[in-house]
Amino acid sequence: MREAAILLWLTIGVAVLFDFTNGFHDTANAIATSISTRALSPRAAVGLSAVFNLVGAVVTVAFFQAKVSNTIASTLAIKPGLVVVMSALLGAISWNLITWYRGLPSSSTHALIGGLCGSGIAAAGGLGGVKWSSLGKQVASLAISPPLGFFAAAIFAVLLIFIVYRLRFRPAPVNRAFRGLQVLTAAFLSYSHGANDAQKTMAAITLALIAAGDLTTFQVPLWVVVLSAATIAFGTYAGGWRIIRTLGWSIIKLEPVTGLAAQFTGATVIQAATLVGLPVSTTHVVTGSVMGVGAIRKLSAVSWGLGANIALAWLVTIPAAAIIAWVVYAILHTAGLRG
Repeated sequence: MREAAILLWLTIGVAVLFDFTNGFHDTANAIATSISTRALSPRAAVGLSAVFNLVGAVVTVAFFQAKVSNTIASTLAIKPGLVVVMSALLGAISWNLITWYRGLPSSSTHALIGGLCGSGIAAAGGLGGVKWSSLGKQVASLAISPPLGFFAAAIFAVLLIFIVYRLRFRPAPVNRAFRGLQVLTAAFLSYSHGANDAQKTMAAITLALIAAGDLTTFQVPLWVVVLSAATIAFGTYAGGWRIIRTLGWSIIKLEPVTGLAAQFTGATVIQAATLVGLPVSTTHVVTGSVMGVGAIRKLSAVSWGLGANIALAWLVTIPAAAIIAWVVYAILHTAGLRG
């Protein structure tokens, strides 16, 4: 009994670590464009993002239920064990750290889904460990989100530029106004990120509680909501400066109007997905939005080679995290852990 309790708390600790890496890995999504256009200083941007990540996670679950958590939890076709959950989280954390070190804005959502697939297959001894219908729905939402962000941001940016041109505003006051508005869109994007991404950790901890017998049905406890929200906020405050450089400068140099368009459309897409329970990738949506607003100015202005490297990282994230999780499960199982 004591060993089971220790294993449960170890699993919760690993979930908290994943949440922290999710926060610092995905900080760039919300604030890179604001820093790039000098709408916010780096420290102010990170602080604002941390606060609204926390608010988004708590408010969304309190008023709109943990729909994304339920979708993530439905990945497994087997009753989850603590070792299964821990292995999935370690697979996701490992891939987060690899892509963070390389400066690639990959998806923490993909990584966790891949981890659950790998550990579920390992535990079941075959493909029956994964609920493929649920996985298909998740992968579809993840695949659709980048082009949706791309085209929505491009259209919105064209409309903004057209309005500014027709009204014959002078460039200096326009840039000042859009930098001010970027503070609001950065807050909105951070809110949306917290609302969607914190629920993935809530799902992992709740699965662990079910595996330990502390819960009989999938219902996220209040303390899990608060813990997940606070951890992703702390992770966000730690900052992911390598990825901030990639999104804010390496793909394309943004202006205030294009930066605002990328942030607003990205946040809108993420928020809509959260309300219907789809675990989209904040990274995918925002990167697609940044490339979309860049493409309307000049196709050659976008670093398509870097975009291709990012897309490759997206494609390999689920299988890479799954393989890592499968190996971790095999090691833990061989070591005698059966929880």
